[in-house]
Amino acid sequence: MNKYIQDNQKRFIDELFELLRIPSVSADPNLKDDVIKAAGTTARFLKAAGANSVEICETPGYPVVYGDYFVSPNLPTVLVYGHYDVQPADPINLWSSDPFEPVIKNTEVHPKGAIFARGACDDKGQFFMHVKAFETMVATDNVTCNIKFMIEGEEEVGSENLAWFVKKNHKRLSCDVVLISDTGMVGPGIPSLTTGLRGLSYVEVEVTGPNRDLHSGLYGGAVANPINALTKMISRLHDDRKKITVPGFYNKVEILSPEERAELAQAPFSLEGYKKALDLVDVDGEDGYSTTERNSIRPTLDVNGIWGGYTGEGAKTVIASKAYAKISMRLVPKQDPKEITELFTKYFKSIAPSAVRIKITPHHGGEPYVCPTGHPGYSAAAKALNDSFGRKAVPVRSGGSIPIVALFETELNVKSILMGFGLDSDAIHSPDEHFGLENYFKGIETIPLFYKYFAQKDK
Repeated sequence: MNKYIQDNQKRFIDELFELLRIPSVSADPNLKDDVIKAAGTTARFLKAAGANSVEICETPGYPVVYGDYFVSPNLPTVLVYGHYDVQPADPINLWSSDPFEPVIKNTEVHPKGAIFARGACDDKGQFFMHVKAFETMVATDNVTCNIKFMIEGEEEVGSENLAWFVKKNHKRLSCDVVLISDTGMVGPGIPSLTTGLRGLSYVEVEVTGPNRDLHSGLYGGAVANPINALTKMISRLHDDRKKITVPGFYNKVEILSPEERAELAQAPFSLEGYKKALDLVDVDGEDGYSTTERNSIRPTLDVNGIWGGYTGEGAKTVIASKAYAKISMRLVPKQDPKEITELFTKYFKSIAPSAVRIKITPHHGGEPYVCPTGHPGYSAAAKALNDSFGRKAVPVRSGGSIPIVALFETELNVKSILMGFGLDSDAIHSPDEHFGLENYFKGIETIPLFYKYFAQKDK
């Protein structure tokens, strides 16, 4: 490990803890002041790390933190992207410690300790690696590229205002590549580079029956029950082979060749280990595909939440006036989120009983993304990971979505390199989210190597 990193390990942890203590949940309007506080804290740490200019840039929503460090017009420019907002911590009662009071605990996967806190891995811990790696490079006079930072506060709610910011700041954000650590590795000690992300279409459905909740004895059997209708409609969204039944849903799905599927299958994976980690009796999914293919190269449709009627203690015999569900569809390359939302809306309304009314509200979405393994940025990241881990990086397709990545390609005409250091077991978006200390410092150690090799890309 670099001596500067080694000498400042405790401070690097303490400063991350300060950021993690801020409940910057962008989805919760009651926490608006905390989200803004996280932007200010991010800007302060970026300036302290050595950035020449740091600005908290206002948007119609939460601000974007921008900073840069210019070395020479003869060197390439790297734009670092991350986000300081986090997911809600609910359900709080399932956390083993306060989600906004970070603590270090040893785990089976992280025997040398992991930081437990909301945002530890997604994405405060991972973008903070870049700030500390940058600080290390400045302090040791080893900055080999021009560097720009763009850290936003709305990734967890769709990045709508970052898109607004990017479109208005083409010149300021011009670069040769975007570098992102908001993904993970396939296993402990196994470096990975994400070559693809799934897109996203997210909708909320509302089913309305009578104009008020009704007594289930006086009205049961005579009026439509919105909860019954909704659950029946949801059951019709997949067939017996677990394929999605929305007409036209698969029309533009990219079909990988046997050779491409074989390459992706080289990533280490234990089905038994997977089931054990999740306490599963068995896996489930679309026929004809492996577990790793189902959660990466195939599209999905999942109910993320469903509610209606009485859910309190004891019994209350009512027929609810309304029932609701939140549904997400993960999309693969060539699927268009807006088109998929329209197809879903048309189909879902078509299978509704005539006795209920349907309202569908689209929420945020995002385009799928693929990065070629022959890109100079990919090669630089692969060399950097090989140096720091002592083994070849594994290319993987992620099942997750980062909505802004496709926009970078459209608006800035550059590719994004997805070099993450989290693990699937780090429980992002779940109670007890955590980030291994070894992975945190391995990221800080690896990132300067990326700049070193990317600066050599034309040589």
